[in-house]
Amino acid sequence: MTDKLKPLREQIDAIDAQILELLSQRGRVAQQVGHVKAETNAPVFRPEREAQVLRGVADRNPGPLKDRDVQTIFREIMSSCRALEKRVTVAYLGPSGTFSEQAVYQQFGTAIETLPCVSIDEVFRATEAGTAEFGVVPVENSSEGAINRTLDLMLATTTIISGEISIPVHHSLMTKTGSMDGVTVVCAHSQALAQCQVWLNLHHPGVERRAVASNAEAAILASRDPAVAAIASEMAGEQYGLGVVQAHIQDDPHNRTRFAVIGQLQTGPSGRDHTSIVLAVPNKAGAVYNLLAPLAKHGVSMTRFESRPARIGTWEYYFYVDIEGHVHDAAVARALGELKDNAAFFKVLGSYPQSL
Repeated sequence: MTDKLKPLREQIDAIDAQILELLSQRGRVAQQVGHVKAETNAPVFRPEREAQVLRGVADRNPGPLKDRDVQTIFREIMSSCRALEKRVTVAYLGPSGTFSEQAVYQQFGTAIETLPCVSIDEVFRATEAGTAEFGVVPVENSSEGAINRTLDLMLATTTIISGEISIPVHHSLMTKTGSMDGVTVVCAHSQALAQCQVWLNLHHPGVERRAVASNAEAAILASRDPAVAAIASEMAGEQYGLGVVQAHIQDDPHNRTRFAVIGQLQTGPSGRDHTSIVLAVPNKAGAVYNLLAPLAKHGVSMTRFESRPARIGTWEYYFYVDIEGHVHDAAVARALGELKDNAAFFKVLGSYPQSL
């Protein structure tokens, strides 16, 4: 066996040396890019450019590595090269171990500075104040729908959406001992409790359920008290020394959460983009239908439509709409121009690359 492995290992060593040399070359070019950006005051992070690179490597991937694995490798390469210019700081709903943190690393790679925040409000506040260049906030879940607090903050924020991340959300029930013996309460974020309510009703109907600020906070509480069970990711369980009672307890096996990247960066077109807008309409019959008619007129697809109370009058609403395309696309620009003319309120929340 050793005789057969030796030449293969020598090939791998030689290939690794080539990879290392190419990585060094890429890093040196990235430093030159950084010098040019510094001269022109251009942003370090360009999500549309990175999305194009990641789509390109998947399109050109000859195998046997899977596309998503190749993209993960290249994302880390770009993250490390970007850090040669500057390590960006990204705020997210903490503490460490949340799905928000997972979304941060999926978008930016790991060569960054992270800023865990105690609430979604604090993520917006840190990003608006410049404490962090970017923030990552949950927008909607495939099981439970929109994250209303995020929508409300989007309305008033000065930040712009510059990216989106969609990740699978797998919840595990965990305790300090790895069993439910002596457990009197299950803690999790309110969204996680809602996403697991059928399973909890079936298996632990008599155990109290308590909403906390985040699933990672629940994991911390469970690590300190054997009477507390947490619903969180297995990553959080490993981080806080918990044992898994049952994995994948979410009611929807295909449960996903979509996150938005917020900041002050206006992204250019990547070729596959979304644009998010918020609208209000005059209070008259057919107003919503007439308002959205320009989308159909100009062939622009609507991918999401949410309403939220305006809180400024009885039965007044804001409408949150996602469409395909970028504000610089001709058809989108024409449609949005007509929408703006007909709306009582109109705001573009951002144009950004579609999640990979």
